[in-house]
Amino acid sequence: MKFVHMLVLALVLALVLPLASFAQEGRPESRIIAARGVTLAEFLWIKRPVLIFADSPNDPNYRRQVELIQAGADQLAEYDVVVIADADPAGHSFLRQKFRPRGFSLVLLDKDGEAKIRKPLPWDVREITHAIDKFPLTRQEMLDRYPSGR
Repeated sequence: MKFVHMLVLALVLALVLPLASFAQEGRPESRIIAARGVTLAEFLWIKRPVLIFADSPNDPNYRRQVELIQAGADQLAEYDVVVIADADPAGHSFLRQKFRPRGFSLVLLDKDGEAKIRKPLPWDVREITHAIDKFPLTRQEMLDRYPSGR
């Protein structure tokens, strides 16, 4: 039984340590949040959740996606994006139960909490922001922000 506890602890640390080092970069609005205990209600109409799912924090696609997010974190903050990661299928997070990913999955949600795009491979920040630009709510925000069409 101790071995199982040690294994679970090792998996949690493998997930949390890379995320913690990213969160300490001084950009709290763009940090990656662990999915455990997170619900969409706390972001409804405020943030655009970008979900990263994997069956393990060692998944190469998961690691690559985290690197891509880190590289463009400032740009994602401009789009009101919050990144939520779940690399622990045994944790049965609310988000994992709702979106039912299989292996690696990138899910882009709009501020209304609805999934707009699902991808089986990592996307760079440019691809993510271009997709967000096409969301109806983003277009409405741009019209509200720049009514004269500037």
